[in-house]
Amino acid sequence: MPRVLQVGLLALAIVLPSQAAEIANLRNGFSIRHERHEAVGETTRLYLHASPDSGYIDVPSAEIENFEPAPPDPTIDAIEARQPRDLASIVSNASARSQVDADFIASVIRAESGNNPRAVSRKGAQGLMQLMPQTANQLGVRNSFDPAENVDGGVRYLRELLLLYNNDMVKALAAYNAGPQRVEQYKGLPPYYETHAYVARVIKDYNRKKLAKRKSQTPGVTTGRKPTGTTVIAKSPSPSAPGSE
Repeated sequence: MPRVLQVGLLALAIVLPSQAAEIANLRNGFSIRHERHEAVGETTRLYLHASPDSGYIDVPSAEIENFEPAPPDPTIDAIEARQPRDLASIVSNASARSQVDADFIASVIRAESGNNPRAVSRKGAQGLMQLMPQTANQLGVRNSFDPAENVDGGVRYLRELLLLYNNDMVKALAAYNAGPQRVEQYKGLPPYYETHAYVARVIKDYNRKKLAKRKSQTPGVTTGRKPTGTTVIAKSPSPSAPGSE
């Protein structure tokens, strides 16, 4: 799974000009398509869009293997030409359709792709929720680099897993990461370090979101029911499980 990368707004930096879109090949096997890059101390800033006020991803320079020119991609170019869509709105809409907690969806997206709609894993998983091409095809997702389409398909699959495992977050996340067949094989969380670390990472982020919401509520006010969207804090497995994929 991809390392979480910092996403932010424009800041002052030393500009390294580029004439066209590029591909940054990372040492962890990921490739990130971007418009240009800049050196900022010991990190390299990858600007995702041509717009001067676009978002960027900061990557430690030591983790970048090399850069290469990006081939023309009419599909991505068409997406870039449209008005940028807010990821929070996409998550909120997917949550309303699927009845899956929006914070849970957001935590999965963060663990899967670092909120990068162009993320591609070494195994070929694509987009925000890292859909494999075969899975995307089964879900009817025609373009995995379209954020709304990718999240919609990924959340529908996540909902199927939650229903399959009676809303057991750990099993659903393990199946999303390693496949339902592995969860069945081991009668629960597979003994893979990567899967344990992934599940722990998602649940830790999810719990952080829920605790932050609880703290933001007005002290001393009791409504007699839990706030909308709040769930019992989930238990996180230890990421130090034996075995590996």
